[in-house]
Amino acid sequence: MGLAAGGEGWLRLAVLELRHISKHFGAIEAVKDVSFSLEAGEVIGLMGDNGAGKSTLVKMIAGNFRPSSGTMLMDGAEVVLHRPLEARRHGIEIVHQDLALCNNLTAAANVFLGRELKMGVGPFKILDYKAMYRRAAEIFTELKSETRPRDLVKRMSGGQRQAVAIARTRLSDAKIVLMDEPTAAISVRQVAEVLNLIRRLRDQGITVVLISHRMPDLFAVADRVIVMRRGTKVADRKIADSSAEEVTGLITGAIETV
Repeated sequence: MGLAAGGEGWLRLAVLELRHISKHFGAIEAVKDVSFSLEAGEVIGLMGDNGAGKSTLVKMIAGNFRPSSGTMLMDGAEVVLHRPLEARRHGIEIVHQDLALCNNLTAAANVFLGRELKMGVGPFKILDYKAMYRRAAEIFTELKSETRPRDLVKRMSGGQRQAVAIARTRLSDAKIVLMDEPTAAISVRQVAEVLNLIRRLRDQGITVVLISHRMPDLFAVADRVIVMRRGTKVADRKIADSSAEEVTGLITGAIETV
């Protein structure tokens, strides 16, 4: 995390800061004047009902959409992201809900998909499978996952598939990992495995933004929860200062903005 001089000494800079971000699609205002900051090494739960603006907000952070207005800063410097590749260059990775994995390939091949390692001279290069298997094994070990590089994705459990998708984010120097419903439609044991993977990312100083409808999962791993409703941010609370009942009330509108 960056540091900057302030009137009272050195102040920490947020790894990501959104200032008055809005997004319009014609007459539809999907996100309205949203501001918040993310610190390094924290897990943020992003919650809200369908149509609350969560996905649109995350897609702006990931470079899929340009904000209609507002400013995004990383380590105190303004950034403008025109496409996902630029977001990745700034250390922002995303794990989509569908994971975007190729079932007929191995874990290692999926980890390096589009970023394959090659060896050779000049234009005469071939894929370096040995190096990719070795690096994938190192990443799975770092994540304490039982997934093996040569395992075929089509034979994997939901938790193992998440491990492969998360391992892809470790190829770059990721600062922020955006995760869309990572514990949906998997077993209780596999949920525990995915939550442990999220904790390991946090322990490595990586910020995780977790979109989830599963309240127990969020309260198990998140440090803060940001609640969206009808395109606006209605709450930004420390998990320790909130409850599942309060968050539910904020999502539904039964509790007003706090």
